[in-house]
Amino acid sequence: MNNHYNTLRNRSSNARYSTSTVMDGAARQVLRNTYLLLSLCLGFSAIVAGASVAFSLPSPGIIVTLAGYFGLLFMVTKYRDRGLGVGLVFALTGFMDYTLGPIISHYLNLPNGGLTVMMALAGTAVIFLGMSAYALVTKRDLSFMGGMLTVGVLVAFVAGLAAIFFSIPALSLTVSAVFVLLMSGMILFETNNIVRGGETNYVMATVSLFVSIFNLFTSLLQLLGFANKE
Repeated sequence: MNNHYNTLRNRSSNARYSTSTVMDGAARQVLRNTYLLLSLCLGFSAIVAGASVAFSLPSPGIIVTLAGYFGLLFMVTKYRDRGLGVGLVFALTGFMDYTLGPIISHYLNLPNGGLTVMMALAGTAVIFLGMSAYALVTKRDLSFMGGMLTVGVLVAFVAGLAAIFFSIPALSLTVSAVFVLLMSGMILFETNNIVRGGETNYVMATVSLFVSIFNLFTSLLQLLGFANKE
């Protein structure tokens, strides 16, 4: 579910031309708008996921999930420079959290399920804040991470699909562990890219960070859920 990172190579290339470690006015504005929109999307997503859990909405299935995700992502990318793009971001994030509801419900029904969900949320928050803080203060240019993250996400995405279709629990857990590392790197890379002026569109920056947070949370949830079963 991370094919939107196919623009990472271009962003990485653009970021190389920005060597300043101090944000200029434009970068500061992009960062401010990104965090504002991301905060609104996270709040909206919490409502949607909560409603999905409360009403026990069924999982849409892998095919509908992928079609909905990539379809909405295409629309967001197409209208990223228009006001409609912001509305489509809410549509995309809302759809993603509708699909998250059945997953959370599954873990809540397990022994210590509530604790598992809370630990996954806490872990996601700690990693996001830690990576973001480092990206904001580091003097290093992290654009070199773009290519590696792109390849890593694509390989892990394909492996994750294989684990689902062939029902290989061990592979699924391995992919989740890898995704924790990849999404942590994505948060670090994207935030640093904004600071250095490599990312100038706050709509796409918000989508990138939101998808990283989403995948980070679901990966931690699977790993912690497995650990609690043992």
